[in-house]
Amino acid sequence: MKKKPWLNVFLFLLTFASTLTVGALQRGADIVSQPQSIVEGLPFSLSLLFILLVHEFSHYFMSRKHGVDSSLPYFIPAPTLFGTLGAFITMRSRITTRNALMDIGSSGPIAGFLVSVVAVVIGLWYSDVRAVEGSGEMIVLGDSILFSLLAKIVVGTVPSGSDIYLHPVAFAGWIGFFVTSLNLIPVGQLDGGHIAYAFLGKAHLWLSRILLGVLLVLGLLLFEGWLIWAVLLFFLGSKHPPILYPEIPLDPGRRAVGIMAFIIFILTFIPVPVMVR
Repeated sequence: MKKKPWLNVFLFLLTFASTLTVGALQRGADIVSQPQSIVEGLPFSLSLLFILLVHEFSHYFMSRKHGVDSSLPYFIPAPTLFGTLGAFITMRSRITTRNALMDIGSSGPIAGFLVSVVAVVIGLWYSDVRAVEGSGEMIVLGDSILFSLLAKIVVGTVPSGSDIYLHPVAFAGWIGFFVTSLNLIPVGQLDGGHIAYAFLGKAHLWLSRILLGVLLVLGLLLFEGWLIWAVLLFFLGSKHPPILYPEIPLDPGRRAVGIMAFIIFILTFIPVPVMVR
């Protein structure tokens, strides 16, 4: 008998509630005295959840295609700036070949990335360019290479002393880029780790250890959040479980997909994701 996905549904509903609340608060809604104003969080919540759903279900269906027993997505609600810590699936059986590993590892970030691009373009179109208000501290989002390029194309040149105040859909797309880059870091069993293992096999372990060191340096020099991410990845493990038939090489098409994923990582990586100024 198949296990009923009650926990998956419950966590998804909690994450919907948390992202809806965060989205409404970002819009200045007073959800305490005017509870109905929480609907103002829908553009952000629905956009972000759709990006995460596309990412995780791409993994899920690709796992099914290759005969890997995988769970449905588990969403993680959280009282953070984003309202969630993302989502994940668990794989309960071994992956057979490098080609299967590449398909499973790359499908999620590539699919989520494509949806995020659409969200960013649409959201930037509806975003405002305004003079920076007040003299107090404010939270500022960092830019990836691709986000900066899209902002230049869609919004144009931003005058000195002004900034882009993101529409909720654009903010969801920004998070989509950020989540994509985090997952594509080639460490352990992250999506990028799967892709790196498909290319490198056991040599993937050395790359994981080197990149953990790089994250520590970035955390000390640029953004403390990288320290937290490095420690978390350390405890999750740098190793990747072996595949059943490592002697079967990657075909040229899968190699091209892996290179594409690496390019996406470069385009979406944000050295300093959030700053206060």
